[in-house]
Amino acid sequence: MSSRDPPPAWTPARHALRRPALGVRNALTRAIREHFEAEGFTEVETASLGVSPGNEAHLHGVPARLTAPDGAARDLYLRTSPEFACKTLLAAGETRIFELARVWRDRERGPLHAPEFTMLEWYRAHEPYERLMDDCTALLGLAARVGGRDVFSFRGRTAQALAAPRRLTVAQAFADLAGVDLLASLSPDGTGDRETLAAAAREAGVRVAEDDLWSDIFSKVLVERIEPHLGLGAATVLCEYPACEAALARLKPGDPRVAERFELYVCGVELANAFGELTDAVEQRRRFEIEMAEKRRVYGHSYPLDESLLSALEIMPPACGAALGLDRLAMLAAGVERVEQVQWTPTPQGG
Repeated sequence: MSSRDPPPAWTPARHALRRPALGVRNALTRAIREHFEAEGFTEVETASLGVSPGNEAHLHGVPARLTAPDGAARDLYLRTSPEFACKTLLAAGETRIFELARVWRDRERGPLHAPEFTMLEWYRAHEPYERLMDDCTALLGLAARVGGRDVFSFRGRTAQALAAPRRLTVAQAFADLAGVDLLASLSPDGTGDRETLAAAAREAGVRVAEDDLWSDIFSKVLVERIEPHLGLGAATVLCEYPACEAALARLKPGDPRVAERFELYVCGVELANAFGELTDAVEQRRRFEIEMAEKRRVYGHSYPLDESLLSALEIMPPACGAALGLDRLAMLAAGVERVEQVQWTPTPQGG
């Protein structure tokens, strides 16, 4: 440790400064459990090790090797989300479940990212995905109450903690905040037209590289022109993502260009990602294979598909599900600006 590094989080003086925010985290966790139990949910605890950490192109898992008593080794991964396991429980017959899951993601570290963090994930079988938007509103209210806050703030941005979230489609956001007609770049089946989006992005002043794909351009516009304006004054529910940006979501009825996916933003911070869940095993396999082909193109490797999940999808009921970063919500509730400030023992630096 250099002389310029802060002392470890466990040093008594630093721990004393951190403890009020940690207390808010604990109060929030208790309130979340009480809320979901009152809503008729069952708390579950799923396995942290699996054959796949997730099959999204830009999601990075942490490998683990499990050795049997006879010395035989098997390569597994620490989960990036409890999603796959929770869906098998829906297939098994559970209808309302939630989990406060410890998860791991490689290549992530910063004020809003930690290699190890807690994800709140919950599912409703036989219910429309709009119910998840109501759940998110309730969770923001819990955070405001336990943190004693009327206003959330992050790096100079503020949002009324109890104001009703604004619902905004991705297409509306691109038009209003970037001047880009996103739907014009989507074919009737949801495939993205790279050249159409590239021209619109350049017109909006977004730099487009020659080797950027449609998804790369979409991400650049979203990050540079859209996200900084979301969740200001009140939370924003950004919904109806392009189908090609929602690999785990079912398509919106009546418009296959977009999917039943939304993200929740507060003060420019993304808090939650939610879906009307795709339950077509054949289509899910196809989408996973596309994502893994893109991962091999960009990173030179890919992850196995979870065959148990794909089998479970064949009998999984219609459902919706959401994942929310507990550490980020606790950070806003406590009024601090780094997720590590609400983690009892942060992952050591270099991890």
